[in-house]
Amino acid sequence: MPDLPFDDEHAPLYSLGQVAEMLQVQHAFLRRLDQHDVIRPSRSSGGQRRYSRRDIVVVQHVTRMAEEGMTLIAIRRILELEREVARLRQELKETRARLRDRE
Repeated sequence: MPDLPFDDEHAPLYSLGQVAEMLQVQHAFLRRLDQHDVIRPSRSSGGQRRYSRRDIVVVQHVTRMAEEGMTLIAIRRILELEREVARLRQELKETRARLRDRE
């Protein structure tokens, strides 16, 4: 049986309005996140923003940080650093696995 789009957490399935309603945020807030490169949703063929489940989780995280008083510039940097830490942790895990295989 083929995978369906909603099985993929990266499939751009949700409109700006749907996400705004789900997360109880203003449409303008979501547009501002895109304008400041905090999150880059996909675009439909008509140019409408489309969010994936993964995007929605990130927007939730961003919303919490904004509610704590962080600026969008600071939030963007935090997200960059979180991605870097995740990448480094994966690299460390792979290196440890290679070392174990050599023993």
